Amino acid sequence: MAVFKVDTSTAVVFVAVPPAPKIVNRQTNEVAIDRETGAKMMTVGLTIADEGEASLYTVSVPETGISEGLAVGSLVVVTGLKARDWENEFNGQKRHGISFRAAAITSLMPSPVQG
Repeated sequence: MAVFKVDTSTAVVFVAVPPAPKIVNRQTNEVAIDRETGAKMMTVGLTIADEGEASLYTVSVPETGISEGLAVGSLVVVTGLKARDWENEFNGQKRHGISFRAAAITSLMPSPVQG
């Protein structure tokens, strides 16, 4: 499957859904593990606004790549965002889509007010 880099350098990105464990098996509540680092995987809902349009994306990220204090409305920087197309068959039904993964999601703290 193809993997594409996603450029968010001109976008405004903020948290729409706070981080939560990425569940791979709903019957056992098994959490996904990053194959490279062994870290628990999380999902974060991000709204990415650019060129007059905004869309909501669910992004997977290793727990170690999530900065503290991410809450709904937090402005963030996304590092290493990639999109990957996927396809599978389950119970005779073919499904396909695009998944998003980032190396890190970092909160943008407001600049201190100079006084």
